[in-house]
Amino acid sequence: MSIRYAAVSMDLAAPAEAAFALITDWPRHREWMFMTDARETAPGQIAAYTGIRPFGFLDTMTITRFEPPHVVEVDHTGALVRGAGAVRVTPRGPAACRVIWAERLEVPWWALPAWPLAHAASVLLARRSLRRLASLL
Repeated sequence: MSIRYAAVSMDLAAPAEAAFALITDWPRHREWMFMTDARETAPGQIAAYTGIRPFGFLDTMTITRFEPPHVVEVDHTGALVRGAGAVRVTPRGPAACRVIWAERLEVPWWALPAWPLAHAASVLLARRSLRRLASLL
């Protein structure tokens, strides 16, 4: 197992409270997060399916820190995605904020050769998702 990191940030023209509320509205993820449907399966438990069925993967998560309107942290507990993730929302004035989306992923040794491509794709898709989030706000 090898630890790898991915992160993106974006300034949004929206109050931090509004951005955080939409980010943590799990059923609305499909509106802004690339090809992802998410739902709360139990208190503090999230299941997110990314892809077009049957071609995709299930990412299960446990919320480990929830401090509205600034921080949500999760442990990825699925078969494919393991590690930790965090979204931080920082006010940048009354009608603006910065969103930082960061992941610390446990990559199995056999997948390391694919990491550069997977990293580039995940960063590209995370930026695209944050732009869609901004358009909804």
